[in-house]
Amino acid sequence: MSKLALFGGEKSVRDEVGDLFTWPIVTKEDEEAVIEVLHRRAMSGTDITEQFEKEFAKWQGTKYALGFNNGTSSLQAAMFACGVGLGDEIICPSITYWASAAQVYALGGTVVFADIHPETLCIDPADIEHRISDKTKAIMVVHYLAHPADMDPIMEIADKYNLKVIEDVSHAQGGLYKGRKLGSIGHAGAMSLMSGKSLAIGEAGILVTDDLEIYERALSLGHYEKFNASIQTEALKPYIGLPLGGYKYRMHQMSSAMGRVQLKYYDERCKEIRKAMNYFWDLLENVPGVRAHRVPENSNSNMAGWYAARGHYRPDELGGLSVTRFVEAVRAEGVDECSPGCNAALHTHALFNTCDVYGHGKPTRIANSAQDVRLLDNDLAVSEKIGTLTYAIPWFKHYRPELIEQHAEAFRKVSENYKELLEDDPGNPPRLGGWHFFKHTKK
Repeated sequence: MSKLALFGGEKSVRDEVGDLFTWPIVTKEDEEAVIEVLHRRAMSGTDITEQFEKEFAKWQGTKYALGFNNGTSSLQAAMFACGVGLGDEIICPSITYWASAAQVYALGGTVVFADIHPETLCIDPADIEHRISDKTKAIMVVHYLAHPADMDPIMEIADKYNLKVIEDVSHAQGGLYKGRKLGSIGHAGAMSLMSGKSLAIGEAGILVTDDLEIYERALSLGHYEKFNASIQTEALKPYIGLPLGGYKYRMHQMSSAMGRVQLKYYDERCKEIRKAMNYFWDLLENVPGVRAHRVPENSNSNMAGWYAARGHYRPDELGGLSVTRFVEAVRAEGVDECSPGCNAALHTHALFNTCDVYGHGKPTRIANSAQDVRLLDNDLAVSEKIGTLTYAIPWFKHYRPELIEQHAEAFRKVSENYKELLEDDPGNPPRLGGWHFFKHTKK
């Protein structure tokens, strides 16, 4: 066995990575599209955005697409469009970015957290039904770290209880679940398109749906230009002209211009990302302590652009070695794109426990609730320990076998030498991961 770099050995990653991790790919075509909007002084217009919406809907396979200034507002609009209001509840996985849930406060609703499945890291369908109450309006499904959630049983539960399903596709734009495009399976899909995502067009978001009323309710919240005489939903007609929420949520046209170009090449580029990422995991097949977080082969599902890719960690196969110490050794081998944990469990944050955001005199999460939904947080065991069982892996943007092999060798080498790491293992800190977005590579 070769000596670990942490103890003075040669690094596994020996070559310069170049643009292996650079994203998004920006070409002259992107630049010209953005500059055209700039020179025309059309940044706050809607003509380019409307073209992008039509092209996105066609690509997505839905009837409607609606551009937003960011993914957070698109998710809030999806909640509103699905009827979430005063006293209502949405069910959401605790392991996700806060924008999957926190905006429900502004609608007068609250969030009930569900646990995640230990393999998919997405909401566990088996942990949803017992959390449904007569106040539940929607299930927020997050296709976390690009892995498709198990949509079939989720849709069955939603149909049984007459609930709406919102898909947060911020990590998985263009991904497939059993041949169906993520975001087109539930009643509405919404997603971020910010510069760190796999479909990266700037600070932007988009909502997709096949339901006219959901589409029109979504635009009524913050798209005053579109909230006009074309509205067909009768309940909305008396209020056209001004956004019901008093928000301004339109997409910036320098983003939509770039979006039109990025969308043209996105599937092709994601195909190369998947080839690279799957090659990495194939090289680590049967290596103790590490497991791939990916969909099974030949499942007609895929990992889209592998946003914020993670691996499963099995400390019991490495003598109980902490993921913190494991990652320290991997990074010493030259793998900068490795860190322990994933998003921290939202239900453990003060915002969802004690914070009084709007001056209700009580925590906002229960300000309008018929029950103290915080009591339902006591049984989220997987969410609370998942940080110790996951780690970031390199997000390869190109299929370059030799460089990928060097990165994979770092993980293999650390696994083979784990006994040397046990003696000075400090263990894991009380909490791994954070509630903010992941660090995005800018190389």
